[in-house]
Amino acid sequence: MKRLRARLFVGLQYLLPRYLMTALFYRLSRVRQPAIKNLLIRGFTRIFDVDTAEADNPVPDGYPTFNAFFTRALVPGAREVAAGDDVLACPADGKVSEAGVVERGRLLQAKGIDYALEDLLATDLDDVERYAGGRFVTIYLAPHNYHRVHAPAAGRLTAMRYVPGELFSVNDATAQVLPGLFARNERLVCHVDTAFGGYGLVFVGALNVGSITTPWTGEIRPRRAGVVQELEIAKSDVTLELAKGDLLGWFNMGSSVIVLLPRGAGELRDDLAHGLAVRMGEPLATLGRSAP
Repeated sequence: MKRLRARLFVGLQYLLPRYLMTALFYRLSRVRQPAIKNLLIRGFTRIFDVDTAEADNPVPDGYPTFNAFFTRALVPGAREVAAGDDVLACPADGKVSEAGVVERGRLLQAKGIDYALEDLLATDLDDVERYAGGRFVTIYLAPHNYHRVHAPAAGRLTAMRYVPGELFSVNDATAQVLPGLFARNERLVCHVDTAFGGYGLVFVGALNVGSITTPWTGEIRPRRAGVVQELEIAKSDVTLELAKGDLLGWFNMGSSVIVLLPRGAGELRDDLAHGLAVRMGEPLATLGRSAP
């Protein structure tokens, strides 16, 4: 019955005007009229049981729009970033969708469903070869989560590529039945060079995600079609040198993040499995081990 409901939910998404809905939600989330935006914020926090005590400003009056609240920063000290050059930190709050090894160039999406690393990255074969045989973790950010994404390790940001695509929901129900979900949706692919060989981080867009924002690119709005766009991050005034825990960007509504490690770069925590709740900054992997 659960799988049938998931299939019906996915079928409904095919019928819905996903881009129109996302565009309308984008506008609504940026309404500045106090009565409307406060109603949205209060309703959202009540329905999704959001921990407002962590918010950096008073809720709702401290935020000019619903989107400003949704993409809020946290009060200092709300998250502790794991110390040590040999520790990869979790980039975001959420739940683990799947984690494991990139086997034969494929990542596990859900039980019985996998997809190609080449399709996810949508770039040249050098990038695919870099992470083939390595480790991956997919983290789903639910509506109640903190939605900023941070650098899991220190390094130099070398590339950001925007890949146009669909806007299906990335919740568990959709991931369980829609093949190639993360390689079909729009996404922003980031590469960071480090002392242990680097890592990749993929922002995956979704239904009602009005945009993805980074300090180097500003706001990136969804595009259904087009070619992969190499973003000119070097022309930004923001440094490309990252410390662990530095801000990488944020979703303007919820989605998923995929972390990629090259072969031999490290080992994931033993307990990383479907449904595990994680928080930004906690240890995700031990670096420097030789992975088979």
